[in-house]
Amino acid sequence: METLLLIIFFVLLLTGMPIAFVLGITAMAMFHITGVIPVAAMPEAMYSSLDSFTLMAIPFFIIAANFLVGGNISRYLIDFANAFVGHLTGGMGMVCVLSCMVFAALIGSSIATALSIGVIIIPAMVKLGYDKSFAMALTAAGGTLGILIPPSLPLIVYGVIAGESVGDLFLAGMIPGVLLGFLLMALTVWIAKKRGFQKSAKAGWKERRSYTLKAIPVLLMPIIVLGSIYGGIATPTECAAIAAVYALFIGLFVYRTMKWGQIIPVIVEGMKTTGMIMFIIATALTFGRLVTLMQIPQNLGALVVSYQLPQWAFLAIVNIVLIIMGCFLEVASILLITLPIIVPLLSVMKINAIHFGIVMVVNMEMALITPPVGLVLFAISGATKSPLSVIIKGIWPFIGLFFAYLILITYVPIISTWLPSILR
Repeated sequence: METLLLIIFFVLLLTGMPIAFVLGITAMAMFHITGVIPVAAMPEAMYSSLDSFTLMAIPFFIIAANFLVGGNISRYLIDFANAFVGHLTGGMGMVCVLSCMVFAALIGSSIATALSIGVIIIPAMVKLGYDKSFAMALTAAGGTLGILIPPSLPLIVYGVIAGESVGDLFLAGMIPGVLLGFLLMALTVWIAKKRGFQKSAKAGWKERRSYTLKAIPVLLMPIIVLGSIYGGIATPTECAAIAAVYALFIGLFVYRTMKWGQIIPVIVEGMKTTGMIMFIIATALTFGRLVTLMQIPQNLGALVVSYQLPQWAFLAIVNIVLIIMGCFLEVASILLITLPIIVPLLSVMKINAIHFGIVMVVNMEMALITPPVGLVLFAISGATKSPLSVIIKGIWPFIGLFFAYLILITYVPIISTWLPSILR
C-alpha cells in the first residue's frame, strides 16, 4: 500500500498539479482503496483539521504584513539603519540585512520582507557601485530571515503539525535568526572590502536623531507583539491580531502613508492568501492522518531502530532530502509533505522537536534562494525587472553560508534550545 501511495502522489506531482490537490486527491484515493476512513468523511476531516485557535494567527499576520507593505513603511527602517552604519565598509549591505532583520520581526514572511526592502535598497546599493547581482542576492538572502526571526508563519504551521508550543518555537528562532543576520553582514563586509564597494556619507547626530524618531513607531511593533507573548499577556494568535491593528494604526495616523480606501482591498488580498494557505494545510493534515492510519511513520521508526541509525546520521539524511526537495518545491509543499512523516520519528531518535523546528526552517530558507525554484529569487527578479540569471550569479556565496550555518544549527542544538529553556 505504501508503494501505491507513493506512485499516486508522484504521478500527480509530476503533472504540475497544485500541491493542495496532489495531497487531497492522494488521500481521497487511498481512503477509498484502504477503507481506513470513508471517503464521504473526508470533508469533515479537512474542516476539523482547521479547527485550531493557533492557526487563526496566520490571517492576522498576513494582514499585518499587507498593511506594512501597503504603507511603504520599510523606508523608515532603511533610513534609520543607514544613518548609523551606512558610512562603514559594506555599510549599505549591512543596512539591507539590518532592515530585513527588523522587518522580519514585523511580518513573518520572506517574500514580503525581500520585496519591501529590495525595492528601495537595491537601487541605492547599485548607485554606490555594488554589483547588481550581489545587491539582489543579498536582499534575497536577507529576506529569508522573515521565516526564521519570529513571528514566523512556517513555525506556526510546524507548531500545529508537531503539537509544539508556538511561543517556544518563536523563542527558539530568535538567537538563530539574529546570528544568521550577523553572519550575513560579516560576509557582506568581507565581499565589500574585496570588491571595493563605496560607502554612504556619514550622517550627523541631528540626522540620526531625526531618523530614529521616525522609526520608533515601527520599531516598537516587534517589542509590543513579542513582549505580549513572552510576558504572558496574550497568545500568539491574539498578538497577531494586535499586530494587524497596530500596523493599520501607524499606517493611517502616524506615518499617514495609507489611505482609508486601501483598508478593504488589503484585507481582501490577505483573505485570498489565507484561503490558499488554509486549503493547503487542510489537505496536508488530512494526508498526514492517512499516513498515520497506514502506520507509515511507525514502520519507518522500526526500520530506523533496526538499522541502529545514529542521531547525527538521521539528521544528515533528513537535511540532504530537504535540500534536494528545496531545489524543486516551494516551502509550504515541503513542510506539509514531510512533517507528517518526520515528526513521529523525532521521539524515536530522541531529537528535541523545538530544535528540529529551527533546523527545518533553516532548510526552508535555503529552499527560498536555491535555483531553479527559489521563490524569493523570482520575486526579486520580477520586482527589479532583471533576468533571473543575474541574481543566480550572485547567490552562490550566500548558499554556501546557509549550508555551513545549517550544519552548525543541526549539530549544536543549544543555539535553538537555550532561550526556550530559560524563559519557559
